[in-house]
Amino acid sequence: MATGFGLVGCGMISNFHAKALENLRGAKLVACFDMFPAAADRFAETHGCTAYHSLDDMLADPNVDVVNICTPSGAHLEPAVAAANAKKHVMVEKPLEITLKKCDAIINACKKNRVKLGTIMPSRFSAANMALKAAIDSGRFGKLTLGDTYVKWYRSQEYYDSGGWRGTWQLDGGGAFMNQAIHNVDLLYWFMGDIAEICGVTDTLAHKRIEVEDVGVAAVRFKNGSLGVLEATTSAYPGLLKKTEIHGTEGSVIVEQDDVLMWDFAKKDRKDASIRKKFAKKEGSTGGASDPTAISYQGHLEQFKDFIKAIDTKSKPKVDGLEGRKSVEIILGIYQSSWTGKRVNLPLKRDPKIPNQGKKK
Repeated sequence: MATGFGLVGCGMISNFHAKALENLRGAKLVACFDMFPAAADRFAETHGCTAYHSLDDMLADPNVDVVNICTPSGAHLEPAVAAANAKKHVMVEKPLEITLKKCDAIINACKKNRVKLGTIMPSRFSAANMALKAAIDSGRFGKLTLGDTYVKWYRSQEYYDSGGWRGTWQLDGGGAFMNQAIHNVDLLYWFMGDIAEICGVTDTLAHKRIEVEDVGVAAVRFKNGSLGVLEATTSAYPGLLKKTEIHGTEGSVIVEQDDVLMWDFAKKDRKDASIRKKFAKKEGSTGGASDPTAISYQGHLEQFKDFIKAIDTKSKPKVDGLEGRKSVEIILGIYQSSWTGKRVNLPLKRDPKIPNQGKKK
C-alpha cells in the first residue's frame, strides 16, 4: 500500500514535492492545505489530490501518513507540531525552522509522538555528492585540510518584491545564507564534520526593501582542525553554478552543481576514471542560479524514498531533525559573528538577537 502524503503550503516549492511524489513508486499525494483556500484548490486540481480548507481536517484524513511542510521558512513550527500531535510523520522543507528554539520544538514534538522527522536537503542525495562523501569516509583524502563552498546566485528585485515574506527576518529567517546557500552549508559540514568556530561578515549591497543579507562570507574552523570558507550571494549577475571544493593531504575533489570538475587522489583507484567520466557530463541545468524554479525534483524524490524506507524499517532517515538543525545553527553563527564583529564558537548557547529587525533597506 502506498504511503500517503499531505502538503501544507501550496507555493512554488510544493510543486517540486508533488512532482517527486508523482514519480515515486510506493508514494501517493493525497491531500493539500493552504491558508488561502483558492491556492489549495488550484494545487489540488493540478496534482489530483484533495484540497482541505482546514489543517485539522487534513490531519484527520486517515489516508495521510506523512505531512510535508512547504510554508515560508519562519512558518514551519505550528503546522509541523500539529502534524506530529496528529501522529503523522513530518517532512519539513529547508530550513527546519529559522531559530534553534523553534527547531527544538519541532524535534521534541516528533520525539514525543514517536513519529519520524525529516529535513529536506536534496543535495545530499546527488550521486556526485554521495560519491564524494564515500571517498571522504574511506579515507582517500588523507588528512582533511580545507573545505570551501560557494553559492553565487542572482535574484532580481522583483523576486523579493513578489512575496511579502521574502527578505524578512520574521518569515525568511535570513537571506542568501538561510534561503539559498543552506543546502551547501549542510553539504560542507556533512563532508568536513562539525564546525567549532566561525568568523562571518554579511551585508545588503544590491537589493532594496529587504531586511536580510544578499551577500556574505565566512571563515570556519572544523572540529577536526581543518579550515573552510563559505560564500553566499543573490547579487552575482547572471548567477553562477554552486560549487564545493574538498582538499586533503592526499586528494582534491571539486563538484560544480552535480558535475565533477576535479577528482584526483595520490592513491589511485580503478573506479576513478569511471567516476570522472560519469559526472563530467553537463546537463545544462542552472540549478536555480538565476531562476528559483529551475531546479530538479530528483533529489526530493530520492529523499522521500529514504524517508519511506525509514518509516517501513523503523530506522532513522538520513537527514532527520537533528541533522536539519545543524545547518540552521551554523548560519545563525555566521549572523551572530557578523553582527558582533567577533568570532563565534559552536554550539551556540542561545539564538542570536537580530539587530534592527523590521527595518528594510
